[in-house]
Amino acid sequence: MSELHKFLFDGLPVRGMLVRLTGAWRELLARREPGEAYPPELRDLLGQMSAAAVLMQSNIKFNGALVLQVFGDGPVKLAVAEAQHDLSFRATAKCVGEVAPGADLPAMVNLHGQGRCAITLDPKDRQPGQQPYQGVVPLHGDQREPLHKLSEVLEHYMLQSEQLDTRLVLAANGDIAAGLLIQRMPVEGEGNLEGRRNEDDIGLSEDYSRIAMLAATLTADELLTLDADTILRRLFWEERVTRFEPQQPRFACTCSRERVGNMLRGLGREEADSVLAERGEIEIGCDFCGRHYRFDAVDVGSLFATGCDQRGAGATLQ
Repeated sequence: MSELHKFLFDGLPVRGMLVRLTGAWRELLARREPGEAYPPELRDLLGQMSAAAVLMQSNIKFNGALVLQVFGDGPVKLAVAEAQHDLSFRATAKCVGEVAPGADLPAMVNLHGQGRCAITLDPKDRQPGQQPYQGVVPLHGDQREPLHKLSEVLEHYMLQSEQLDTRLVLAANGDIAAGLLIQRMPVEGEGNLEGRRNEDDIGLSEDYSRIAMLAATLTADELLTLDADTILRRLFWEERVTRFEPQQPRFACTCSRERVGNMLRGLGREEADSVLAERGEIEIGCDFCGRHYRFDAVDVGSLFATGCDQRGAGATLQ
């Protein structure tokens, strides 16, 4: 069972979360068409992104979708993980070239320094004229050195965009996607970046520094193979930790016939009729869950006659 564990360090301005996506992650991978399985390197990146998206969504308690995207100029054009307020998640990726065995993040997405990471918060009940919030950071550090791990990119994002000191450990394979997040909580009346005298002290209170270093000792193999109780006991056995009731993330796709129909309307009647004339029907597949939607001439006529106004889903015209 997939689980998310939230915890606090008693008396310290530090919080943490541990997520283990098991059956939900395997269900997501099983939705791929036969012969279209992700290369292991891309699969693991998507798993890390899924774990990170669930962690960040739970951390901010946002009523809407948190969308984590990595895109650039490598063979992986785009990788996306989305987590909803109820901790349902989905993920997909588009490849335009071959992913070499053992390829890291720069080799997949950031070959020539054009890679970016974007985090979008899209409210569930968006008001007229309201735009989603989006933050974008490059896939390199302050000194323009390339960042080789997704965890490093997101730590950099949280510090630069949210002014929150964060330590992330992420790992994934074909069976499980997991992550550990440790974060320094701002002290009331004190900015997280205020009062620091030199760059070496940025983001590190004494308590946060100690706990973050303990978290950094967690290996990818341990994160993937040990249960939550064992991980937290091994890492923080000297700390007083308050744990909360675990939550159950799950795989779910938000696509629907109505939303896909809206995307089809966006193509225009002329384009839709052209596809109908050529193929007899229009088939659209969701990139996230693999579900296929078919529209014949009657469906298309009804669609353009009534008109729906729902936001579209990620889909591919077949």
